[in-house]
Amino acid sequence: MNLLHLYRNERFIVFLEKVKKVFYKVLPQYAILPFIIIIGMNVVTYYGSQLITNHLYHYDVTFLMPNDFPLVPSFIYIYILAYVQWIVGYIIIARENKKVCYEILSAEFIAKFLCLICFFLFPTKMSRPEVFGTGFSIFLTHTVYRLDPAINLFPSIHCLESWMCFRGSQTLKKVKSGYLLGQFIFSFFVILSTILVHQHVWIDVIGGIFVVEVGLYLARKFQTGQIFENILMRISRN
Repeated sequence: MNLLHLYRNERFIVFLEKVKKVFYKVLPQYAILPFIIIIGMNVVTYYGSQLITNHLYHYDVTFLMPNDFPLVPSFIYIYILAYVQWIVGYIIIARENKKVCYEILSAEFIAKFLCLICFFLFPTKMSRPEVFGTGFSIFLTHTVYRLDPAINLFPSIHCLESWMCFRGSQTLKKVKSGYLLGQFIFSFFVILSTILVHQHVWIDVIGGIFVVEVGLYLARKFQTGQIFENILMRISRN
């Protein structure tokens, strides 16, 4: 019985090792901790901030959306597919090399921190139009409206993430030439979708792009990617 138990444990360990190898082929080991930090920062920025800003006065930016500006439910598909763009985009950035990975992820951290400050100092909200009709796009629009409250809109995190994927792709050498163009086109449509599904107004778009550019500038000027390197070195020593 003990031999059988040991055999099963050994097989399980071998299986885990195979899974680990496959996982590291997709996402390099050096990128795992920075990814965890960035995901944590995203949770704090978007969800954590709401615990405080829910009790603050929110500036209504609905007036910045023209009354006759159409709601286009079909763009909800692009709005949702943005999450796929981010996952693929950041993994490809991480696979380029350690320096690029740390530089872009540290820029992402700075951009999210700037968002957090904006959410505290300038909490915003907007009124959404009533959505009529039937169909899957209508259902998805209702679902997004229900799950994603129209608060803390400036800057737009949707625009931030897509623009960072595009700007980060400009540093890549291992991808084909069409990848950069594809990232730009898809990012453009993601940004457009935030307006056409009435999730954001134009000032949120500008804010999202602006914090990305500031994040990249500061990350490169002060080489903040080195912080991830230092953290991993300290962990390895311990």
